[in-house]
Amino acid sequence: MNNPALETYRVRPDPGDPRLTRRVTGVDQTGAKVETAVTVERALGLYLNAQEIVTIMTIGDYPEYLALGYLLNQNMLRADDVVTEVEYDDDLEVVVVRTERGTDYEDKLRKRTLTSGCAQGTAFGDLVEALDDIVLPRAALRTSWLYRLTRVINATPSLYLEAGAIHGCVLCREDRPLVYMEDVGRHNAVDKVAGWMFRHGETGADKIFYTTGRLTSEMVIKTVRMGIPILVSRSGFTAWGVELARKAGLTLVGRARGKRFVALSGEDRIVFDQDLAHVEEEAARHRRKGADGDD
Repeated sequence: MNNPALETYRVRPDPGDPRLTRRVTGVDQTGAKVETAVTVERALGLYLNAQEIVTIMTIGDYPEYLALGYLLNQNMLRADDVVTEVEYDDDLEVVVVRTERGTDYEDKLRKRTLTSGCAQGTAFGDLVEALDDIVLPRAALRTSWLYRLTRVINATPSLYLEAGAIHGCVLCREDRPLVYMEDVGRHNAVDKVAGWMFRHGETGADKIFYTTGRLTSEMVIKTVRMGIPILVSRSGFTAWGVELARKAGLTLVGRARGKRFVALSGEDRIVFDQDLAHVEEEAARHRRKGADGDD
């Protein structure tokens, strides 16, 4: 189906990719046989130059972007680093990022902190301190943009709608979604977006970041590190996420469903230009994970 609203995407989910889902048979609550699509996850080994960094559980699409974004968001890859090669071996399920700068993160790898993100998300203590050195740009979030974005994103064909058990993150400019990534963990999805931005030289100053997952400390830190001033979710907040957003001057908007949203940080960026009488409540067919709770 031709949908002009989807034409602004430079990358969006491909729910028809046979590598990403599998048909599985079982029974339902009545004992009747059913067949359903389930999301496939696989292990991806990540190396930085000659050093093994981590094994990531992922759906397996865009491994190069995931690798670059992970290293950027863990402060192992710098914004000014020259990446000489990103090599992915599908048979070995390994991606190697090579840089001109010599790297050795053995000590840092010993100090990992497990975060609340699913599928083994990690953040390092120095990332919180790094927020002190980041000044987010002044930007506006028009409510008319917000309502159009949520409508388009909810109606975009996706793995969530095909099989569920997945999170999505969308990089947007004004009321236009640009890059939509999905993965089993929200941190993987945001890392893919960060990797895409790095690879294509995109800055975050004029962007809005949308996620289907909770607004946790990890999501706030990664959004700020990408230089994006506005973070929106259809789900809820954690207290530390709100605290870090306020510290960084990040506009934090949660529970964005239909006409409703709540902003707990950076409210001064919001321009209330939309007449709510012309905004529809979210249709049942477009309700996604988090519609009935802060998942």
